Amino acid sequence: MEATYIETQQISFQDFKKNVLEDYKLGRISREMSYLGRREVLTGKAKFGIFGDGKELPQLAMAKVFKNGDFRSGYYRDQTFSLVIGAVTVESFFAQLYADTSIEREPASAGRQMNGHYATRSLNEDGTWKNLMQQKNISSDISPTAGQMPRLLGLAQASKIYKSVKFEGSEKFSNNGNEIAFGTIGDASTAEGHFWETLNAACALQVPMIVSIWDDGYGISVPTQNQRAKADISEMLSGFQRKEGENQGCEIIQVKAWDYPALLEAYAKAEHFARTESVPVVVHVVEVTQPQGHSTSGSHERYKNEERLKWEAEFDGLVQFKEWILNYSIEIEGNEQQLATAEDLEAIEYEAKKFVKDGQKRAWENYQVAIQDLKNAVFPLVENLKNQNTEIEAEIEKFKKIVSVSKKDIFHLVRKTLLLTRGNNTVERTNLQAKYNEIYAVEKDNYSSHLYSQSQWKATNVKEVAPIYSESSQTVDGRVVVRNNFDKIFSKYPETLVFGEDAGNIGDVNQGLEGLQEKYGDVRIADTGIREATILGQGIGMAMRGLRPIAEIQYLDYILYCLQGMSDDLATVQYRTKGGQKAPVIIRTRGHRLEGVWHSGSPMAGIINLSKGILVLVPRNLTKAAGFYNTMLQSDEPAVIVECLNGYRLKEKQPDNLGEFTVPVGKIEVTKEGNDVTLVTYGSTWRLVMEAAEELEKIGISAEVIDVQSLIPFDLEHEIAESVKKTNRLVVIDEDVEGGTSAFILQQILEKQKAFKYLDSEPLTISAENHRPPYASDGDYFSKPSVDDMVEKVYAMFHESNPAKFPKI
Repeated sequence: MEATYIETQQISFQDFKKNVLEDYKLGRISREMSYLGRREVLTGKAKFGIFGDGKELPQLAMAKVFKNGDFRSGYYRDQTFSLVIGAVTVESFFAQLYADTSIEREPASAGRQMNGHYATRSLNEDGTWKNLMQQKNISSDISPTAGQMPRLLGLAQASKIYKSVKFEGSEKFSNNGNEIAFGTIGDASTAEGHFWETLNAACALQVPMIVSIWDDGYGISVPTQNQRAKADISEMLSGFQRKEGENQGCEIIQVKAWDYPALLEAYAKAEHFARTESVPVVVHVVEVTQPQGHSTSGSHERYKNEERLKWEAEFDGLVQFKEWILNYSIEIEGNEQQLATAEDLEAIEYEAKKFVKDGQKRAWENYQVAIQDLKNAVFPLVENLKNQNTEIEAEIEKFKKIVSVSKKDIFHLVRKTLLLTRGNNTVERTNLQAKYNEIYAVEKDNYSSHLYSQSQWKATNVKEVAPIYSESSQTVDGRVVVRNNFDKIFSKYPETLVFGEDAGNIGDVNQGLEGLQEKYGDVRIADTGIREATILGQGIGMAMRGLRPIAEIQYLDYILYCLQGMSDDLATVQYRTKGGQKAPVIIRTRGHRLEGVWHSGSPMAGIINLSKGILVLVPRNLTKAAGFYNTMLQSDEPAVIVECLNGYRLKEKQPDNLGEFTVPVGKIEVTKEGNDVTLVTYGSTWRLVMEAAEELEKIGISAEVIDVQSLIPFDLEHEIAESVKKTNRLVVIDEDVEGGTSAFILQQILEKQKAFKYLDSEPLTISAENHRPPYASDGDYFSKPSVDDMVEKVYAMFHESNPAKFPKI
């Protein structure tokens, strides 16, 4: 067991003095970063600022117990903490404020996130994992209030998993599970459901987690008493306090933000509970001040009265810290010892201010050099064209008057010049066009890369391995295929685990995990409470720490509880760090063609539109689903795999190469060839479309049926367009609402694949009604596309073009 802060604090007075003064200096540096950052925004050099002033002391204390291998999942106020652990420098802080797109200068997000959003880089440039045990780790911050909490649960639970799970390379991620996950949250955000769901789950699971609540009494302008049932969150959480002898609950520690020695003691205790006993701890930091208000968007003088502002000035943490240092004295061997004089601290303050100003100046100069280089590369080329159109000279003069030139100003000038010189095939224009293509490719990478993996393990690189069948291949229920494939997976990949409601003891409600908990244990095949948002969060956090989690969401409708985390967190992990972090979690769910309002939704359009960055795979049967699991476990990308709920009892031939065969992502399958019309669908609806195609065949219409299989990515080889080129007609059939996934599919085929030019008839979509289906089979029949609907609507398309051959029904 790694030693805790309490166990290592036998130091001399001189070392103590050195530590205290170093803390004061770091606190002052952080404060000056906040002050100067605000000024940079208000003078127009940056767009927006949100800072951590007022929280310096508690973050200094938190940083002392934060060790290599530990993780933080926080929000946008933790600049002091990030500064202390080396995750941010003065230069990188201001580089982020200016939105500098250089990874070297702004390694947290390469300018993609507004300031205050911190991250360490978990990955090497090629996408391989760094040794996370050799660095202090910050999972990339997000702004949505309390959105960082579900992920925190998974980061903490990973430590508990690593106490029993080992695999080749696992030493990069854990030292026998001794790591702590630290979370931070503003007091007003504790009103969010994600906070309560995460804390509840942590208390049930007993994971090593420390949550710091920065309590400044307000949520922007709304006071605490209007945020929660009790103004004092510690009092409100008192029922969570663990009782002696019970293996549930958490420890709750309340401490003042301006009391330096009390803060050191509070975090030392918190670390001891979390690291040695694997107990979650809440550190409620009260009487926090916010000297500059919430952000640069407004002033806190608008909602804080004079008395409150006076109190904040007096109980500013750095003011109180300074007084404590000046008043501290101790007698050692008959001599009174002090920490510092007023002159000593003034010298530190001056040095801190200069240090920050120098760093800011370097950051601004580096940022400007990059823009100046871009300007110097294109401006002469634009000037070479000013004689070709009189309007170009006017554009150049406008450009010269811009006080602070940005990239968009440069690109606008170039693009306007190219527009004005269209049709002029001169050498000068060709040179400008070539330079534009060159610089646009660079900025495309700066602003749009890494939405999906760019490593050798990206899912599209996984080779297809066909299922192998023999005379001895058994015909079994679909659920047996997926279960037996999972058995192979858990045997092959010791880092893989699955968890969800009813996933463990009973082997999921459809028996797709039957008997696997007994075989692999309840750490790897685990039940959870009814709490979908944190089931997803468990997956994200575990995946960030090298595990391969499969987070099971019992039904597709329930994924709506996860959508915020999927959209704001998981889908953006690689993008918002520009390839610095990844979380290859697989979300397992099931749905389609269900019965009843609350189990029949098909929110696929919401998923694909809100979760760009996550692969969305929609297998038509359980063999295909098993193949997708095999594919994704060779990949480093997150995915949603939607199993067909009505397929578990349908018979399928079980492949002989379970755990080995793969289904390629972004690849369609033609399941029936035809010449007259292309029918495109996916998931459970495919079986009905195949039935409808057979009916159409009987009445003289030869339909080609295509199973999309993968919505994201979608038909990468544009095979659907080739089918439309042959049939000249297109029908998209989907059980989502009208304008839902069918609209996405249609856009991909007509616009991206340019299939519109092959059409002889207007393309048709056949979708569900815009309400949830009522209960029972009749509800499904009248609410979602039936075989009769498909046959009649496709037939009507042919009636319109040839009424003699296809008379009206």
